[in-house]
Amino acid sequence: MLNLPTSPRRRRPSLTPMIDVVFLLLVFFMLVARFGGTEGLSLLLSSSEGGSAYSGPPRLISVLPQGVTLNGQPVTDLPGALAPLMASPQDIVVVRPAPGTSVARLIEVLETLRKAGLTGLTVVE
Repeated sequence: MLNLPTSPRRRRPSLTPMIDVVFLLLVFFMLVARFGGTEGLSLLLSSSEGGSAYSGPPRLISVLPQGVTLNGQPVTDLPGALAPLMASPQDIVVVRPAPGTSVARLIEVLETLRKAGLTGLTVVE
């Protein structure tokens, strides 16, 4: 009788390493992902045709890297300093960031004014 070598049994590939890699990727992306909603600041763009006309005393807020000025004078309580200059919360207030002021600082001042109830905010360059 002829003795031929038997062919080796084929082994099925193991899926364990692939499952480990997928699990590690899942854990990585879960740790890196940002959960929760992002905060935003809603701004309305006004056109020169349909907007209301500026009236009343000047209300120019300059946002500096450290501090805020109202019409060139430094102020600490911005809503309180604006109150005598305004007839209603819808009056236009011009906000101008100084060179070197961060966007975060500008948004902080805008949020302070919004929380005080002012709605006529205009940001200029």
